[in-house]
Amino acid sequence: MTSVDYSATPSVTPGNEKKPVIELDDLHKSFGSLEVLKGISLAARQGEVISLIGSSGSGKSTLLRCINMLEVPDRGTVAIDGEVIDLAGTPPHRHPASEQQMRRIRSELGMVFQSFNLWSHMSIIENVMEAPVRVQKRDRDEVHAQALALLDKVGIRSKADSYPSQLSGGQQQRAAIARALCINPKVMLFDEPTSALDPELEGEVLRVIKLLADEGSTMILVTHDMKFAREVSDRVVFLHQGLIEEIGTVEEVFNATKSARLKQFLSAAGHG
Repeated sequence: MTSVDYSATPSVTPGNEKKPVIELDDLHKSFGSLEVLKGISLAARQGEVISLIGSSGSGKSTLLRCINMLEVPDRGTVAIDGEVIDLAGTPPHRHPASEQQMRRIRSELGMVFQSFNLWSHMSIIENVMEAPVRVQKRDRDEVHAQALALLDKVGIRSKADSYPSQLSGGQQQRAAIARALCINPKVMLFDEPTSALDPELEGEVLRVIKLLADEGSTMILVTHDMKFAREVSDRVVFLHQGLIEEIGTVEEVFNATKSARLKQFLSAAGHG
């Protein structure tokens, strides 16, 4: 795989660098004649929180979905913990070459979507336990104990035996986070996790994500909430028309940007 430029990574003591858990190299993705990603290279190190910001249509969600191959890039490579995902075919029919490799890698990536995607016919505890038991083939009693602990962590243990339709949107999203965490992922991916929620429910979910950040989870999140991006991020990536327009620390991106486009975006978002 082509080497990735880590020059925008926060400075670290030589010999004490944390390894990249996610490496994206020269990702391109088109939908028909629309080129959404035009060559993205990015790395997330262990314990790092990266926020992807930008206008609607800039490629944020597509980039995130390429990490676990919900969208397969037309060109470029994705590596998880040093392992490159093998792809076969040619665009627009490129696909993972090994279903076995893809299943294993997906079991190491926790993904939380805009919509909660909980199984309506299963209780909350069953939702959280499904992948660890069915996919990872782990001991059911051990998974049950972990699932209860995670529901406690996100503040909804009392809802363990309830069904998704009996929970508020904020509670359902916290259940979705617990479900993603129960596979013990190497990375958590969040795609606008509060965009489907009423403003008063956003805080419930953001508090949980902030807790994960404080605990050192590796996370890449797409967010429209600039205040939240400031609070949780080690680095912020500003995407514009399928390219990385600016990348840096919170201080560099929000307070010392040289990009006129980013200044305009932040001003429109009320953070100029």
